Amino acid sequence: MKQPQRLRGVLSPVVTPFNKDLSPDPERLIAHCRWLLSQSCGLAIFGTNSEANSLSTNERIALLDALLAADIDPGRMMPGTGCCALTDTVRLTEHAVKAGCAGVLMLPPFYYKGVSEDGLYRNFAEVIERVGDTRLRIYLYHIPPVAVVGITPKLVERLMKGYPTAIAGMKDSSGDWNNTKTFLDAFAKSGFDVFAGSESFLLANMKNGGAGCISATANVNPAAIDKLYREWRDADADLQQDALNAVRKTVGQYVMIPALKQVVAHYAHDPAWVSVRPPLVELTAEQAAKVIEGLKTLGFTMPGLTQRQPHAAAA
Repeated sequence: MKQPQRLRGVLSPVVTPFNKDLSPDPERLIAHCRWLLSQSCGLAIFGTNSEANSLSTNERIALLDALLAADIDPGRMMPGTGCCALTDTVRLTEHAVKAGCAGVLMLPPFYYKGVSEDGLYRNFAEVIERVGDTRLRIYLYHIPPVAVVGITPKLVERLMKGYPTAIAGMKDSSGDWNNTKTFLDAFAKSGFDVFAGSESFLLANMKNGGAGCISATANVNPAAIDKLYREWRDADADLQQDALNAVRKTVGQYVMIPALKQVVAHYAHDPAWVSVRPPLVELTAEQAAKVIEGLKTLGFTMPGLTQRQPHAAAA
């Protein structure tokens, strides 16, 4: 069996477009993934900003199959597969591995709080054992501001000892650079890839042996983020980082998911992109105008973005 290539660089938790009836829109998703790939950005589909936890297991599987049918390279994909239910996590992970995805981004089971390290270890171990495939590469997803349940260095150490080929790295969305650096210092030299959860920490992450970033705003600013990833040693890297931070601050002044969709809708001239699934709501007209005006002030563009899908143009 062909082993997956190591994923490094910039990945986007790809926003999921919806139709008027709130069903997923695979055609728009395919187009957005193609644009992201053209900007040297990998695809962390079904991440937090993909509204993954508003998608059923069957919907995620169907969307991944649609991407594969459209010849989107699974070697550039890191689907989110972590669910509250062990069996859902196993099913999604198994499907991603069999599809040839380079890795999976796995939340811990996040409903029960105060769970023990032993419980989390058993959960990840059970997934690995049940999937039973040597191609499996898990990137642990640490996002305590949302999940509350987190990943600790001791848990990573145990998992790497028990499953050295399956445990490939992590995404740290703690928002705390000191936490990210703790994992880098402990594991980066052992081949454990640490992705920052925001491009705001990309330069610092690369200086300390990190693998890149998996960032919401890579949905709209992928080329500039990739440029810093590749040029982090250059003299103007600090200026590049400042420019990335300015774009992120502008987009992130409101709830990130509807803001990202508003930006895509504006620059693609495709208003259907603004739809989100409840309990999220779209930006107000005033909020949307403020985000777009702020981006224009920064000279922001999304070059090469497909402006409208054929089925939308015909509607």
